[in-house]
Amino acid sequence: MDLDAALAKYDLIMPQAPAKGGVYTPAREFGESLVFLSGCGPNFAGGTVFAGKLGREYTLEQGQDAARRCALNLLAVIRRDLGCLCRVKRIVKMLAIVACTDDFYDHPKVANGASQLLVDIFGDEIGLGARSAIGTNALPGNIPVEIELLIEVNPK
Repeated sequence: MDLDAALAKYDLIMPQAPAKGGVYTPAREFGESLVFLSGCGPNFAGGTVFAGKLGREYTLEQGQDAARRCALNLLAVIRRDLGCLCRVKRIVKMLAIVACTDDFYDHPKVANGASQLLVDIFGDEIGLGARSAIGTNALPGNIPVEIELLIEVNPK
């Protein structure tokens, strides 16, 4: 599987992996083959800044784009911290957290933006994991979406 070709096919450019925003590790390997990836937001270094909530500043479609960008940031963390996207054996679980107004109920549809990107890049067998999507009143830096992943990896 040529993951760079898959990125190019969908006109996606891998961003620089985001810098840590606190006292944590972006990727923690545990057990024989699992890696937990800390939550990533949608902002790219030097790029457009997302700030606000779904249902107020952002539409569903803009939220899906923000979720896609979260997934790209997670892929950049995998590449930086694990050495290669080729180590991804399977997306096990994704958690999407959506900052939104009280009357916004499409959290799963927002998460679809990230899920679809992972399927586009890795295919159904690897990229389609279990998932939860929840809403909250606020996220760090006023970002509209944050996503974390649990992945299974191939040995080094």
